[in-house]
Amino acid sequence: MASWVPSSAAANAADARPLPPLNATLAGESRPRSFFLIGIALAAVGAVLLSTRAILIKLAYGYHVDPITFLTLRMVFSLPFFAAAAIWAQRQAHADSPKLSTRDKWSVVGLGLLGYYFASYVDFVGLQYISAALARLIQFLNPTLTIIILALFMARKVVLREVIALVVCYAGIALCLAHDVRMSGSLSLTAFGASLSLLSALCYAVYLIFSNQLIGRMGSMRFTAYAMTVSCIAVIIHFLATHSLDALRLPWQVYGYGLFMAVMGTVLPVFMVSEANRRIGPAQVGILTSLGPVSTLLLGFILLSEAITFDQIIGMTLVLAGVWVLSQKPKNTAKGE
Repeated sequence: MASWVPSSAAANAADARPLPPLNATLAGESRPRSFFLIGIALAAVGAVLLSTRAILIKLAYGYHVDPITFLTLRMVFSLPFFAAAAIWAQRQAHADSPKLSTRDKWSVVGLGLLGYYFASYVDFVGLQYISAALARLIQFLNPTLTIIILALFMARKVVLREVIALVVCYAGIALCLAHDVRMSGSLSLTAFGASLSLLSALCYAVYLIFSNQLIGRMGSMRFTAYAMTVSCIAVIIHFLATHSLDALRLPWQVYGYGLFMAVMGTVLPVFMVSEANRRIGPAQVGILTSLGPVSTLLLGFILLSEAITFDQIIGMTLVLAGVWVLSQKPKNTAKGE
């Protein structure tokens, strides 16, 4: 597989170059193959765990909880883990580790707000209007969004093969969107929910691209702990500004869903994906989340009684196929093909 990852301002402006083989890092340093294989495994397992979030959100909505309240439960339960990880990572930092500049600190704050506060919030809101399977499939468009962002703003060349793959991906999304419209009976509400989910995916794609350099300097554990702590605090402030504490008088099942999501659907996979991002790069992390949509589709059928239709399967197959094509190394990189 091959993808393109910005490693510096100069690299961002350069034309597309494939990632090195599995025995080399992005910077050209030798790494054992196991270093990259572990990254692949972390991305895959993290994708499956992250796929449970849409299911848990849908289950919680059955108890008439609103998005920011349930998101607050998730973050309240997550905050102690990330705060402890931040303290631990700071203590483990070597004396010769580069100190964070003011720009780095604000970058961590900004990326935390974008990638885990705002992206999560709009995703939670969007799930009120679309199926868990469609929401997860839209999130899977992350590598296509990464390529589009790099092409528009970082002078990355997009070849014909990738254009075709992008068209295939979004044709698949259109089929799945049509499935949701038929199930809900409302084009406007389904389109609104899908738009929010796409906005969430776009924000997370930007987060992955621009977090890569900071992760390289800070380490994945330290960066993720800081960014997630920022997002947890932001969500709590949002809740306190818009709700009274009476809103937390919820059935125990909702708290159970929130706790499970915090530990198994947030803390563990966030660190897994962040470490995978460091090992194999953001575009390949996006590619290896292909297990996510499939597991969400199956869990939605089992736990939410969401219908699985032929056109939905075809649509998902098109998206998975398109992303797979995007992951393949060009046969003739010298000619840019």
